[in-house]
Amino acid sequence: MNNTLKSWLIWIFAILFTVVIAGYQRRTGPTYPMHVKKEIGKTVIKTELIRTYEGQDGAKVILNIPDTTIHAKVQFRKFKSYDNWTTTPMVRKGDSLIASLPHLEISGKVMYYITLMKGNERVLLNDNAAILRYKGYIPAFILLPHILIIFLAMLFSTITGLEAITNGKHVFLYTWITIITLFIGGLILGPIVQKCSFGVYWAGWPFGHDLTDNKSVVAFIFWVIALVVQYRNREKKFWTIIASIVLLIVFLIPHSMLGSEIDYTKLPKTEQTGK
Repeated sequence: MNNTLKSWLIWIFAILFTVVIAGYQRRTGPTYPMHVKKEIGKTVIKTELIRTYEGQDGAKVILNIPDTTIHAKVQFRKFKSYDNWTTTPMVRKGDSLIASLPHLEISGKVMYYITLMKGNERVLLNDNAAILRYKGYIPAFILLPHILIIFLAMLFSTITGLEAITNGKHVFLYTWITIITLFIGGLILGPIVQKCSFGVYWAGWPFGHDLTDNKSVVAFIFWVIALVVQYRNREKKFWTIIASIVLLIVFLIPHSMLGSEIDYTKLPKTEQTGK
């Protein structure tokens, strides 16, 4: 196989692979909508439950249920709190049933269940509690470059790893590009996004347990090691392959795992109850 064809195949595979990983990230993690499906009477309810909100008011839970004989109620309380459960009916507006969850400060979480009702029948829509986290507004001019550059890092990490495995000529160059994109996307724009969302630039070690912050640092360290090894000896590509595998593992960890949250059980009693 000639080098040109090999290079094209590596790029095509890396692009497709990055798109797949981006799709995986989009569908996983604790902030993405919870998909639920239940049947009540002869009606199948298939919908998504919101799990993140950045508005200044209470998050709206909206169910599209045209059948006017179906009613619903929401039970909720703060996550990690000693609060009692509060129950509120969902109000019908046209084809939708709507309820508002209590507004909390950023990083505050509220957990909720929805019960569907039709005549004497009662069906719990979500078997597990949906946990919604409030966050701050992230300007598009910050969020979009962060997403784009961090996935460029994934793209070039994959290309670099494949180049190293196949003894390509551009391993050192692509290593530099991977490090630069990972640094900008994960360690510069990442903390800015964190600040906009949750009021702190860094929630990882040693200040917290946010896996998004921690995994970015781990991946960056491995790539720096790979760069140093290659700088000393361009023929040694073992650490480059390891670094590309580490970044892949990092991207397979759902986004926002162990992210910023308020533990209301550790706050004074007046703040726990919100009274």
